[in-house]
Amino acid sequence: MNHYRSIPGKLQLPTALYLAQQVREMDRLATECHGISTDELMVRAGQAAFDLLRRNWPEAGNILVLTGTGNNAGDGFVVARLALQAGLEVQVLQLGERQRLAGDALANALRYDALSGAWQPFTGELPRDVDLIVDAALGTGLEREVEGKWAQAFAAVNALPVPVLALDIPSGLQADTGKVLGTAVQADASITFIGLKRGMFTGDGPAYCGAIQFDALGVPPQLYASQLPSAKRLDWFSQRQHLQPRVRTAHKGMYGHVLVVGGDLGLGGAARLCAEAALRTGAGLVSLATRAEHTAAVLAARPEIMVHGLREPAQLPALLEKATVVALGPGMGASDWGRFLWQQLMNTELPLVVDADALNLLAQSPGCGNNRVLTPHPGEAARLLGCSTEIIHANRFAAVEQLQRRYGGVAVLKGAGTLIHSGDSPAAVCSDGNPGMASGGMGDVLTGVIAGFIAQGWNLPAAAELGVCLHAAAADRAARAGERGLLASDLMSHIRRLVNPGNE
Repeated sequence: MNHYRSIPGKLQLPTALYLAQQVREMDRLATECHGISTDELMVRAGQAAFDLLRRNWPEAGNILVLTGTGNNAGDGFVVARLALQAGLEVQVLQLGERQRLAGDALANALRYDALSGAWQPFTGELPRDVDLIVDAALGTGLEREVEGKWAQAFAAVNALPVPVLALDIPSGLQADTGKVLGTAVQADASITFIGLKRGMFTGDGPAYCGAIQFDALGVPPQLYASQLPSAKRLDWFSQRQHLQPRVRTAHKGMYGHVLVVGGDLGLGGAARLCAEAALRTGAGLVSLATRAEHTAAVLAARPEIMVHGLREPAQLPALLEKATVVALGPGMGASDWGRFLWQQLMNTELPLVVDADALNLLAQSPGCGNNRVLTPHPGEAARLLGCSTEIIHANRFAAVEQLQRRYGGVAVLKGAGTLIHSGDSPAAVCSDGNPGMASGGMGDVLTGVIAGFIAQGWNLPAAAELGVCLHAAAADRAARAGERGLLASDLMSHIRRLVNPGNE
């Protein structure tokens, strides 16, 4: 899409995330308990959206507003009226039957109409002489697939080479799960109101929302005490406060010993990436138990890793005696060698970070344990839960909660908007990260980062949250040189820089 001005992708947003119904309840309480009329809230929403429009696209002179028939349409009519009053050219197209407009949405439509701002029904095509589209068609209450003219209109919006601003949430995106319901508007920016909707940050949400802005519409802060957040948003900005400079008398024994187990024949790179990531995160010592054939290559590339060539699982207990935490699975494979190692480690009392092939073996022989962090991608999660990846994607929040209940410990469901759930509090979603992370080895680095934090003394939930955010932030720094072609090993220098306060 063409932009008049780039939109910042990482904005400081609240941490609390809500279900759509919770936000509607807060909206009701603002009116009934705090005396803010629904019309006033609508006007505030439209004003906030128009202000954002003018800041980010100051050269846009011809605005198209696509409305529906609900309250979201009312916000759109406020934007249209403000744009008309500012001297912009405005066109409004409406989906749905005009007579269904009611209440404050109708009142704001008539205010726009009174300025000679007539609006027309969507008849199958969009005007092409526009500089910006405002999506005010559907709000957060969508629960069924988008069909008919609505789907046709959203497809037409996505086909036009102009920027799109979505009001509250892109039309067609399910607010609670982040799943596209058939067809959705792909926005360059979204401004959402009163409470952040959790589906905007995972699943399809990051791909369709664009840069997210938030406006509380001036509701009283005490309003938020009425609802427990359904999830929490994490990013490196909020997580980095947990890292403090080391004491001047530090020694390596204070920062734990990570044992990485993996690297079957031909797969040694995964284990080596994991081990180096643990070192770069700050673990005092890192050992790698791998195929003997990999020893020389690993030592030549990274001599700080203590490499042990394992020919049989009987060699493992001696290494476990020295370990603080075990990272199990990177490059482990599914041969007898890997299976034997997995069987040896499933009963250990040491903290485990379980990834890759170890997750697939766990799916074949399920068991529950509270000393583990599981880090599946959607395909591995589907195997662990005995379902399809489509089901995982349809509701990632439900999937991560089910993973945690079935297998115990902490579940980390990787992907756009990685989720972390420990069972003790609402799930967390990381809003950092970028598509360049879709390359081999990224998960191995994450496993090493989380293991490195556990070795240094963080408990499992805290290590998982801190590790996911560090990993994503390092990838964002590395992606400044371009997302395409980003390698897992490109993260290492950024990990080191970020874990040292003041060096960011």
